[in-house]
Formats: sequence, C-alpha cells, structure tokens
Amino acid sequence: MDLKINFNGSIQDEAFISVLDHGFLFGDSVYEVVATHGNKLCFLEAHLARLRNSAAGISLEIPSEDEWFVEQISRTVQSANFEETYIRIIVTRGVGEIDIDPGSCDRPNIIIIAAPAKVYPHNYYEKGIDLALVSVKRNARESLNPGIKTGNYLNNILAKMEANRLGAQDALMLNAEGVLTEGTTSNFFFVNEGKLFTPSLDCGILSGITRDVAIQLALENGIPLEEGHWPPEELTHAEEAFVTGTVKKIMPATRLDGKPIGNGKPGPITARFMRLYDQLLDEKYGMQPAQGRSQ
Repeated sequence: MDLKINFNGSIQDEAFISVLDHGFLFGDSVYEVVATHGNKLCFLEAHLARLRNSAAGISLEIPSEDEWFVEQISRTVQSANFEETYIRIIVTRGVGEIDIDPGSCDRPNIIIIAAPAKVYPHNYYEKGIDLALVSVKRNARESLNPGIKTGNYLNNILAKMEANRLGAQDALMLNAEGVLTEGTTSNFFFVNEGKLFTPSLDCGILSGITRDVAIQLALENGIPLEEGHWPPEELTHAEEAFVTGTVKKIMPATRLDGKPIGNGKPGPITARFMRLYDQLLDEKYGMQPAQGRSQ
C-alpha cells in the first residue's frame, strides 16, 4: 500500500505497533481524519482541538503540543508527495500490561498516516447514495459517548455491515430513544418545506467538523436550519437529504430503505450546499499546482 507513516516523529514506509499497546488490545485510543485541498491541510486547527477533546474524554494525556502535530503532519504529507492526501492521526494509550486498567501505560503512541486521498465515485454526488435505517443503535452517551472520537468503532462497523447486506452505501442509526442520529462516518441532514434539519448533539452524535461548516454556511446564507430530535417517520416527508464528512464533504442521499427521498434526485438545497462548500474550500485554501505542499 502506498503510505507514509509517522510513528512518534519518525517517518517510515511501514510501521509496527506492539501487540501490548492498549489501542490494539482494548481500542483505547482517539483519532482524527484530515483531508487536503490543493494539498493544504483543511480545518486542521479544529481537528486538533477535537482530538484533544476526545483525549480528555477518556482521560488520555497527549504529551505533544499542537505545533508539534502541525510540523509532523506537514513533514509526513511532504514525504508522501501525493496530489491530494488523506491524513489519519491516532493517539493510543500506549504499551501496558494485558489488563483493562490503563495504569500500566506510561507513554502514548502517536501515529500519523498519510495516504492518497480517497475519491468517492462521481455517481455518488451526481445521483446520490442509498441509506439504510439499520437495527444497530448508536452508542448511548452515558456508555461510550459518540461525541468522543475513539478507536473503538465496533458499533459503526456493525451498522455498516448491516447496511451492506441491505444494499445501501451507508447506514443511518437511531439512538435508544428511537430518534435519528448519524451515519457510520458522517452526520445527517434532511430538508422539508425548504428548511434544513439535523440531529442535535444531545441525540448522541459526533460534532462533525464538516457538520459545523454546513451549519455556519446555512447561517451565513439565510437558509433556515433547526437542530433537534426527530423520529425516522419525519423522513417520510423529506424533500432532500445529505450527509457530511471530512472525506465525503457534502454528499447527497437520495434513497432510504430502497425508497426515494423526495423525487429521488439531489435537490436544490443539497446542490447549493455542495457548491457553497466547494467555494469555501477554494477561498480558504485555494488551489495550487499538484507539486505544491502543505504549509
């Protein structure tokens, strides 16, 4: 696989982690995914802030400052030399005893992976994706808060597997109270009577970076938006829907459980958000020649 891996500051083509690392043994880790635009790092400050919030949520102390992360991520992206780059930042609890108690772990491991940017099929944006309302419920906030971006992803994996069996590109999950939450790696928005709706954070969802940008774009462009709690029956009347994510960006969802959402095509509000988001990336980061590197 074409990768560059930064392991605690050392850049390698391959890297190996101890089987005694608690990130491997127990999923005791946090992570972030950063994308590039014109091979400049998008929303990096927000991603690093969320990484630290996630670490605080599991009482994991990250020993390195943000300046170190910026330097190491930039070095890794430059070394990888891809036209556009997918960056995964992982902080594990570190090596310890085979015991669920993390007290034996004295030093976290920091891993930065640079890979070629993932590109979804053009058809996903032109015609939209299928979602499946799955039986797997989103983790309760009181159990493993979905607002903490940890390496423990089994809940999402099971939901994605069920969506695959149902022939959909992604799952849409409910919480234990039966209200809409999010997809496996994305936040969810829907449109009804020209107004935009999205599940609120207290439904038990991740505070997505792209979600936050979409909300800000709605506010700046006079698009009515409401965050709240909605049962899946609300989608019966939805005119449009889309999902948001660092890699997906703004992606239309046009079918749910095999039935069309609205007229089964990406709608005008979705198209507007796709355009506004792309414009924002161009304005904020600009496009540069492929050989240009992150600053």
